[in-house]
Amino acid sequence: MGRLFGTDGVRGLANRDLTAELALDLAVSAARVLAEAGAFDGHRPTAVVGRDTRASGEFLEAAVVAGLASAGVDVVGVGVVPTPAVAYLTDALQADLGVMLSASHNPMPDNGIKFFARGGHKLGDDHEDAIEQRLGEQWARPVGAAVGRVHAQVAAVGRYEQHLLQGLPNGLDGLRIVVDCANGAASSVAPGVYERAGATVIAIHADPDGVNINDGCGSTHLGDLIAAVRAHGADAGIAHDGDADRCLAVDAQGSVIDGDHILAILATSMRDAGRLPGDTVVATVMANLGFRIAMRDAGIAVVETAVGDRYVLEAMKAGGHALGGEQSGHVVLLDHATTGDGLLTALHLLARVRASGRSLAELAQAVAKLPQVLLNVTDVDRAALADSDVVAQAVAAAQAELGDTGRVLLRPSGTEPVIRVMVEAPTSAVADQVARDLASVVQAALPLRA
Repeated sequence: MGRLFGTDGVRGLANRDLTAELALDLAVSAARVLAEAGAFDGHRPTAVVGRDTRASGEFLEAAVVAGLASAGVDVVGVGVVPTPAVAYLTDALQADLGVMLSASHNPMPDNGIKFFARGGHKLGDDHEDAIEQRLGEQWARPVGAAVGRVHAQVAAVGRYEQHLLQGLPNGLDGLRIVVDCANGAASSVAPGVYERAGATVIAIHADPDGVNINDGCGSTHLGDLIAAVRAHGADAGIAHDGDADRCLAVDAQGSVIDGDHILAILATSMRDAGRLPGDTVVATVMANLGFRIAMRDAGIAVVETAVGDRYVLEAMKAGGHALGGEQSGHVVLLDHATTGDGLLTALHLLARVRASGRSLAELAQAVAKLPQVLLNVTDVDRAALADSDVVAQAVAAAQAELGDTGRVLLRPSGTEPVIRVMVEAPTSAVADQVARDLASVVQAALPLRA
């Protein structure tokens, strides 16, 4: 059996892979591990628990709450909120633990559990490994007054909304935007926040019913947003995923502004304002070669990490950096948040548009992206990738063929049972052909997934 925790918590098909029993056991184990590590400092611990709009989140939340309370942890339930709201409220409410039920951009049948330590920081690998190892152990259960109490504090999200607005350098007055809430956690938060910042807002896919989250909408399906931006003559469109920890954008013409563009725009803005320590930004191996060239030309250094916002955050903390992110739209503004926050990112992106007097399309022109093709190879053993000489030779040959004009990257996904094949090349046709050839090699060379 592989590691239960991926790059962003525990995910799986709800009620099959991620069951109520597993959710309860994870909550109990997390409470015990953190208590034994001294994270609770001998006092009665408190946890903040939130979820996105998935129907399965209702029973999984109940299981997590039951597990925590049975372990002697008081629980503050904040309801349906973005993941970064749980991170923020864990800190703001001085809680010892935060738990978010969400599978982010994954389809509705999936769900996941993310843990945050005191201060709103994601748990490290060592704590996650310990939680996994302690699952199912016998333990001395608290009784009587020692069991945890459960309280609902849904209004706490207002503190998060105020936090988002307090750090803005300027308002969004005069901007007309469309926001796609993915029928997820952003639905009840994002439109109002953007309006309070001064923008005129048209909200789409903001009517969650428990089953329509990420269904043909949000940051992984931009077609409706593009159409709405054009139809309403908007200055920009913002797309969130199911738990609103990421954002992608669309300019007034309907062109996609991805995480590379957003990171570059924010990096130059912060550099110009003297708020980019060391004139350095953190990005993952998936960042487009065009982004790297743009940063080099702007005199901004790039620190590269593995894929996953947790690894971006680790590098930022280690190097004292204030900005980092991923092509997928996870952006961390460490002066304002402890984790990726799609609403915070969008607010600062739009503030830059408003303050500069330039359109989003003009600002994004700084990054001339190489054509990039990303293919997913399914039903193969991800763990076998590192040991396959056949695949390694194929990758080396493809990279040699592209030379300095392109790039090849193969990696197992940390959140889905797939191997990602990414190719950048001078033309889309070349990138597509090389990616398809490599995907075929991977499919043929690796054993089937058990």
